[in-house]
Amino acid sequence: MQRSIITGTGSYIPSVIKKNSDFISNSFFTEDKHSIDRPQKEIVEKFKQITGIEERRYAPENMTASDMAIQAALLAIKDSGVDPETLDQLIVAHNYGDVLANTVQMDGVPSLASRVKQGLGIKNPSCIPYDILFGCPGWLQGLIQADLYCRAGAAKKCLVIGTETLSRVVDDYDRDSMIFSDGAGACVMEYQEVTAGQAGILSTSTRSDCVEEAGYIYFGESNAPDADAHTRYIKMKGRKVYEYAVKYVPAAMKECLDKSGIGLHELKKIFIHQANEKMDESIVRAFYQLYGAQTPRDIMPMCIHWLGNSSVATIPTLYDLVRRNQLPEHSLQPGDVILFASVGAGMNINAVCYRY
Repeated sequence: MQRSIITGTGSYIPSVIKKNSDFISNSFFTEDKHSIDRPQKEIVEKFKQITGIEERRYAPENMTASDMAIQAALLAIKDSGVDPETLDQLIVAHNYGDVLANTVQMDGVPSLASRVKQGLGIKNPSCIPYDILFGCPGWLQGLIQADLYCRAGAAKKCLVIGTETLSRVVDDYDRDSMIFSDGAGACVMEYQEVTAGQAGILSTSTRSDCVEEAGYIYFGESNAPDADAHTRYIKMKGRKVYEYAVKYVPAAMKECLDKSGIGLHELKKIFIHQANEKMDESIVRAFYQLYGAQTPRDIMPMCIHWLGNSSVATIPTLYDLVRRNQLPEHSLQPGDVILFASVGAGMNINAVCYRY
């Protein structure tokens, strides 16, 4: 029996810390460009209560998304011990390409994956680099895609990276700008011979709804009354996203776990996209309710409180932190069954059941 096994992980956590208190001087407006008639400190405090975010990380001005991806990739490659020249696939998930500091212009040609391949010095022409745009679930979809290539016999070693500089496409006049952050996470996945009960991907599930849901997260003009209508920023219909996620993500997680043949009682950890603390808690609670069960304590590691929402980078970064024992209250042991799950623009949902 062969399975896709994560043999190495790495992450790049930017050095620039942006605290909630740094937003108190901002002027926030509604989508229809009306000033929000509440004290700024109250707005920021309410934001923390809802999202759980106290601070987030921004990339230094001299770094782009592909630069961060290279740093995370180097750590994952070192951790795995693979020769980068033996990689068959190099997949980079992102949403906005490379955005230079103090601009909002996106650069995706050549692909970020090609830039990462160049940055890693990989000369092997059979190492195929390509990008994947799938909203916040992009890294997890890259993992699913790499697994499919391996099971089809088209690859044996894959590097999957999630990287984003959302701080460079946010609207400073929109409260939602406080959610987003920067970062990169990576893993090396190898297709190896295993015996029953050993590590690897056990099952996957993916869902996409693109009717009215396609407009829940989009690019739109600033909330500022005098904004340039030709400049666009990341925008989100927060309530719609929340309702969609809580309604559909638990079912996708259950489908994935059920396909694996693993019982709920065997599940040790859930690594969920770090989007919003209350939303993530609601999703996991609803997932257990589908089984008529209570949510166990310590099932869900979180890093959103100090890292914010870095989109495609949240899950690989969180997983790397736990593997490296950087979250003292969470750990993994060989044989543990875990569930990855994400939701984001599209709207797209995915899940992966994995034995550590």
